[in-house]
Amino acid sequence: MVDDSAVRAAIRAAIAAGHEEAVHIVAYHRGRQVLNVWDGLADPARGKAASEDTLYNVYSVTKAVAATALHIQAEKGRVDYDAPIAEYWPEFASNGKGAATVRHALTHRAGVPLMPDGVTPELMCDAQWMAAQIAAMEPLAPPGEKTLYQSMTFGWIVGEIVRRSDPAGRDLGTFVQDEIARPLGLRDLWIGIPDTVADRVAVMSNRNENDPPPPAATLYAKSMPYAVDLVPRVFGRPDVQRACIAGVGGIFNARDEARFWAMLAGGGELDGVRLLSAERVASFSSVRDNGDEPDPVMFGMPIPISVGGYWLGGHRVTGPRAIWHPGAGGSIGWADPDQHLAVAVCHNRMFNARLPEDDPILPITKAAVAALGLEWR
Repeated sequence: MVDDSAVRAAIRAAIAAGHEEAVHIVAYHRGRQVLNVWDGLADPARGKAASEDTLYNVYSVTKAVAATALHIQAEKGRVDYDAPIAEYWPEFASNGKGAATVRHALTHRAGVPLMPDGVTPELMCDAQWMAAQIAAMEPLAPPGEKTLYQSMTFGWIVGEIVRRSDPAGRDLGTFVQDEIARPLGLRDLWIGIPDTVADRVAVMSNRNENDPPPPAATLYAKSMPYAVDLVPRVFGRPDVQRACIAGVGGIFNARDEARFWAMLAGGGELDGVRLLSAERVASFSSVRDNGDEPDPVMFGMPIPISVGGYWLGGHRVTGPRAIWHPGAGGSIGWADPDQHLAVAVCHNRMFNARLPEDDPILPITKAAVAALGLEWR
């Protein structure tokens, strides 16, 4: 048995300092769950304690699941990474986007990072409206020319490719349930929750809510407009939580999210269930061309995107070939193929750390890795 006392102490310290309210961390090593620790309040106003079954908004961690759904379609021979998006979604070719490929969509180079003008939470919940608006957009740059991080649009682009290439025409939320969650025995990996689980969703808070907003004219602000920003006032809404918002709308349980990452850490297989070939998963640990290119949407910060659409390496994960994805406010999950390690951390007090030493999640994940006797490379 793993001694998880240091992990529990790290979580309790973050809660006591006011940095966190509830935290759940789960780790798999070599396909076996080896750590499952939670603490705190899922609803501080009501004094409701978090439990092993608590669900959390994970924001952009959802992108990793969306990317995996697309890879499953490629595995089945239904999608070609190098084919134009318009081969599956003809309307996407309008206004100069005909050359945009599936790989461009995965790696944030399709040229359409901005949300539609006039978007509201209600319109964002209308998948047909969102897809039509994105298809009609003019690209900010020729597809493939530069990185333009698709903060929110990623989900609708990838989700529409999956839906259009699926003989059953399933939306991404249904596809994930059928093709990822059920085969792996995941009860709580939702992109659009059913009413039956709503009372298990933790109440989110935002430690950055009083920070001045970014200037409205910036690409960053236009990619995540105030009306639909990745904050509790929007993503705590019942209609938003129930909609299929494929890039940022995931509501997961850390236990089940970790099993998802364990499948990737295991080369596409977990407990005898194979979703992707080992060769395909191994390719995900290769950096995309121009991986160190400044991204103007993210204020010039390079985004380390792998060819598979996941983030790759960096100080928040255990190795340079680890594939991962962060979520707004600090959520994280990763798969380290070299150490056969998968970790998921869910929480309900958002905080965007500007420096590593300000990140309240990092001491928790480092304590977990140390408890497992593994290396932080």
